[in-house]
Amino acid sequence: MTFNPDADISGNTTRRRGRTTAIAAGGGVGVLGIVALVVALLGGPDLTGLVGGGAPSADQQTASGDVNTLAECKTGTDANTNDSCRMAGAELMLNEYWADHVDGYVKPTLTMVNGETATQCGTASNATGPFYCPPEQGVYLDPTFFQLMQQQFGASAGSLAQLYIVGHEWGHHIQNITGVMQKHPDNGTGPASNSVRTELQADCYAGAWLKDAAKLKDDNGQPFVQTFTEAQLKDAVNAAYVVGDDHIQQQSGFVNPESFTHGTSEQRQFWFADGYTNGLGVCDTFAPGVKL
Repeated sequence: MTFNPDADISGNTTRRRGRTTAIAAGGGVGVLGIVALVVALLGGPDLTGLVGGGAPSADQQTASGDVNTLAECKTGTDANTNDSCRMAGAELMLNEYWADHVDGYVKPTLTMVNGETATQCGTASNATGPFYCPPEQGVYLDPTFFQLMQQQFGASAGSLAQLYIVGHEWGHHIQNITGVMQKHPDNGTGPASNSVRTELQADCYAGAWLKDAAKLKDDNGQPFVQTFTEAQLKDAVNAAYVVGDDHIQQQSGFVNPESFTHGTSEQRQFWFADGYTNGLGVCDTFAPGVKL
């Protein structure tokens, strides 16, 4: 349990979109497919083609435009028993937190993907993993991806790990609307690349948000979540470890630091923990002389 059972999450604007054409949770994929799934996690590229997906056909694109709200997500109990509702609750918390920390804050859209759907940034599915699409200012996430993490990569992917993941994607939205992405555009790969710095900053942002999560309240003054346990925090740190570039590349038997795009497992754990412990003030991964 993470959310307070009586917390009101009915005000969420999370959407559901898509059709069931992507990989089903529990289905088998090869080693390359597993690596593709995890590489894609937390803002990675669209690697659907590696695991049998691809761009949707014209009729699939039409179907993927169908949008439904998550009317069933009303309370913290719903968030504790349903991954989509947990993301809907996280949306309310993230918007409350960032509205207090960013002048002129603009809310992103959050879309739960049902199978797969077309976006301006490529196909969204559980094969591509959660990602942020800057042109749309939107986060896309297929909740069955958490099951794939658990079943096919051995990650725990519990409730707090899931909040870390969506918090990371929100971090990219903050980078977009505050000009970080524009000031520090993609300059290739490597351990000191802008790509790595961008991802580590998003990890730090996620940690900073979760540091204050228990203070965030619904419209009735009810805290959204309970104080996190040590086991839940370890679960979130485990998620950060799993998506380290070195850990991912080890699955294919060869580690090449010059191809890094997200940072090592140690770096991702450190920046998440630093944000969680010390808050937003420590999250400038682009500052001169900062040690990644």
